[in-house]
Amino acid sequence: MSTSTVVEPALPTDEGEHQQHRSRSRFDSRPSPITIALFLMLLGGGVVFMIYSVYTDVAGTGTGFPGYLAFMLLGLALLIALGFEFVNGFHDTANAVATVIYTNSLHPNIAVMWSGLWNFLGVLLSSGAVAFGIVSLLPVELILQVGSKAGFAMVFALLIAAIIWNLGTWYIGLPASSSHTLIGSIIGVGLANEIMATSGAATSGVDWDQAANVGKALLISPLVGFVAAGLLLLAAKVLIRNKALYEEPQGNKPPPLWIRSLLILTCTGVSFAHGSNDGQKGMGLIMLILIGTVPTAYALDRAVPDSYIPQFQQATQAVQAALQPLTVGIPAPIDAKAEVQQYVASHRLAPDTVAALSAMTTEIEQQIVGYGQLNKLPADATTNVRNEMYLASETIRLMLKAGNPVFDATQLAALKAYRDGLDEATKFIPLWVKIVVAIALGLGTMVGWKRIVVTVGEKIGKTHLTYAQGASAEFVAMATIGAADVYGLPVSTTHVLSSGIAGTMAANGSGLRFATVRNIAMAWVLTLPAAIMLAGGLYWLLVQAL
Repeated sequence: MSTSTVVEPALPTDEGEHQQHRSRSRFDSRPSPITIALFLMLLGGGVVFMIYSVYTDVAGTGTGFPGYLAFMLLGLALLIALGFEFVNGFHDTANAVATVIYTNSLHPNIAVMWSGLWNFLGVLLSSGAVAFGIVSLLPVELILQVGSKAGFAMVFALLIAAIIWNLGTWYIGLPASSSHTLIGSIIGVGLANEIMATSGAATSGVDWDQAANVGKALLISPLVGFVAAGLLLLAAKVLIRNKALYEEPQGNKPPPLWIRSLLILTCTGVSFAHGSNDGQKGMGLIMLILIGTVPTAYALDRAVPDSYIPQFQQATQAVQAALQPLTVGIPAPIDAKAEVQQYVASHRLAPDTVAALSAMTTEIEQQIVGYGQLNKLPADATTNVRNEMYLASETIRLMLKAGNPVFDATQLAALKAYRDGLDEATKFIPLWVKIVVAIALGLGTMVGWKRIVVTVGEKIGKTHLTYAQGASAEFVAMATIGAADVYGLPVSTTHVLSSGIAGTMAANGSGLRFATVRNIAMAWVLTLPAAIMLAGGLYWLLVQAL
């Protein structure tokens, strides 16, 4: 999410610059042949593991593999999605290690590997809420037809636009947010899809309500970082009267053990929180790719326990009883699915929308219960059942959010339980997807991190980062990103951490480098429109080309 300008080492003219020169000289060490070999082995092993996992999952369905073209598109799309996470790694993750490096708590190479490990674990233990929050921003008709020409164009446009902008801003040293970029790309595709739709065609365009919620999280989190880190530093000065804590490091000498432990702990927390939040952003898109190309293996979670079917049947009967009072005298439309899809696209409740939802719950139940288990659904029915379950879940989500119709407590409980059952079968992430994303993000951490470290450690404030400033900024970043992960909201690791360091500099009276502040402001202003135009233009080109 953020990058930094490359700064060539200059001859030190005072003690502060001399210490920066000594600190930066540690970055000049080259990786050993063993490190390079291990890096390549993990990279190659991740690709082989991905191919093997897709092969075994598809073979397990007994339906055969997709055609040659579909298989090539699947491989290309997965590599681009993992490329996005790799770029996200060196574009964002190194923020977590800047404080431990500039306070001499860890050697740069050890810090980077440590951060990569905890990013890896953060991805593996993530909930998936952020992943599907990102997916819900996409036009519903493209989600339902992700295996179509327009669906592939959507996925390619999103990822390529995000990679281009991230690499471009990283190269010229402009701090930028990968979350901002991805949200802008989604808006660009939604707008282009709406503009390109034929007259009278039902298209959802951009879900502005959901986009606004995500935008608020991206806007508020840096402000929280700035204020909270500054207040935490001031509180520490009052409560912890240890002079060494508020002084800059002396040469390459490590800090006292307890300070060093605190800094490593906060670095670990930020790395873990970053993995659990940012790692999910590519997961949702990878799942769309898999659903579109090999739906028999990934459209529905075939690993749900045997108890799922009877529990789902009970939930269906309860939700039908809850909806029945709202459908008296209102016949269900002939095409219930089309009516529900129109509601999800427009967010406008028609007189027969509830009746259509009730009819769809009956149809879903008949198909699932009729086959006894999800893994027994025939290939030609899997995609349709998954789409109906997704539409029913989104319809309930939107109705509950809008408070229209008005439901009583019993009805609300039935709707929520039914939606949980739908999401259990449709909103899942296989373990192998988490593993390959974790590898991509973790390895990306080890490439290009020096630029970001220099920005965070040297270019935000006018004085060297102290132990207390580093710990305050890292602790606030860890808490903010972790909270966002719990609530399923994407946030910018770069902006949270960099604003936290800026807050500590302001609270300490150290002064800010306004050139860096200006660059961060430029990133906020430019990223969204640039990503919108890039993704929208790429979507149009790809729809014409595919």
